[in-house]
Amino acid sequence: MPDNITLVIHGVETAEQIPGIDRISADTRILCAPDLASLQRHLPEADVLLGWNFRATELRQAWPLVDRLRWIQWGGAGVDAVLFPELAASDVLLTNARGVFDRAMAEYTLGLILAFGKEFSETYTAQREHRWSYRLTELMAGRSVLVVGVGSIGREIARVLKRMDFVVSGVGRSARGADPDFGDIHGVSDLNSCLSQADYVVLITPLTPETRGLFGAEQFSAMKSSARFINLGRGELVDEGALLAALQGGQIAGAGLDVFCTEPLPSESPFWDLDNVIVSPHMSGDYQGHQEAMAEVFLENFERFRDGRELLNQVDKSLGFAKI
Repeated sequence: MPDNITLVIHGVETAEQIPGIDRISADTRILCAPDLASLQRHLPEADVLLGWNFRATELRQAWPLVDRLRWIQWGGAGVDAVLFPELAASDVLLTNARGVFDRAMAEYTLGLILAFGKEFSETYTAQREHRWSYRLTELMAGRSVLVVGVGSIGREIARVLKRMDFVVSGVGRSARGADPDFGDIHGVSDLNSCLSQADYVVLITPLTPETRGLFGAEQFSAMKSSARFINLGRGELVDEGALLAALQGGQIAGAGLDVFCTEPLPSESPFWDLDNVIVSPHMSGDYQGHQEAMAEVFLENFERFRDGRELLNQVDKSLGFAKI
């Protein structure tokens, strides 16, 4: 590995925005590329690219200018924004921030489930109206939760929910048994039959060509009318028109949505006004300190890169996610 490495950081104005960046040796040349023009200017010189903003999509436009790039560290768990065909076919290593967001997203999932089951929205509304709204709510222990996506985030969701005595099952690319977190994992071909048994459905699978539009009218029809749907993965995993129809028509009881096909969610979207929907702005994985955790993953991998050692969190570009 050469002593002099050029690191390009995409998505920041200054390197100081990356916590701990001063730990990188002084002989590393660091260039910042906050926008497309600067990325196009610096990319031909890059040995390493740190994509700090996982929502950034400019890399594909700048890709023809790549010359000596060998490794991309992406600042998110999902790599759908960056895994375009030209990169997938290249020899460039791609790593992600797997592990950084797992616990936060598991806590967020638990919070949404409790908010629905304990009717926190109605309690808050009644308080604002000075109305004493006594009622019975769900006992959550024993409720069934189907987690669609059994990667590191899905597994942490399963572990957290099982500690609260939820009955958790999982759906993955293929069926397998004796799993330490899920027991039996069902294949995606069994998704509809699994949906019919679940009180809560949590969608956290990566967005790939195979999973795009995974949930549509057929899947929402398969769910219980009392079930709630939670999407923390990507908006494009879902046919939003079919979801809207299912919510308005009473096919399902509610939805907690942290991701959408268009973000920010347009102000005219009907999802904002549905009483049985909780809308949040793609924040389920972010927490106080998450940028420091993201930086630690990168800094550890940068040292490994300098030393010629195997990098952590390598993405299988043929699958679209990092294998556990």
